[in-house]
Amino acid sequence: QVQLVESGGGLVQAGGSLRLSCVMSGSIFAINAIDWYRQAPGKQRELVAIITSGGSAYYADSVKGRFTISRDNAKNTVYLQMNRLKPEDTAAYSCVADQGIDNYWGQGTQVTVSS
Repeated sequence: QVQLVESGGGLVQAGGSLRLSCVMSGSIFAINAIDWYRQAPGKQRELVAIITSGGSAYYADSVKGRFTISRDNAKNTVYLQMNRLKPEDTAAYSCVADQGIDNYWGQGTQVTVSS
């Protein structure tokens, strides 16, 4: 199993920045990728970014050029750097450990962007 703990959310003005962290523990050797998802009230869950075990990164079009996903293997942590935030980025953000058949979710962290 994998345990994930997110942090770094908060309230920020439009145009500002936040960095989310996702600390991993447990059977992290079996993780294929770490995904960041977000869900705003009344909206569908959206896949925001992915970083694979090989370090490849993928982004949703809505965040491309503004968000950067990265990992620090020494700290077992994946980061989501979010710049030039917009009110529409307001959502609960969760990291997910993708092990193929099994996926593990963190508890989420709230990001609120004021206009």
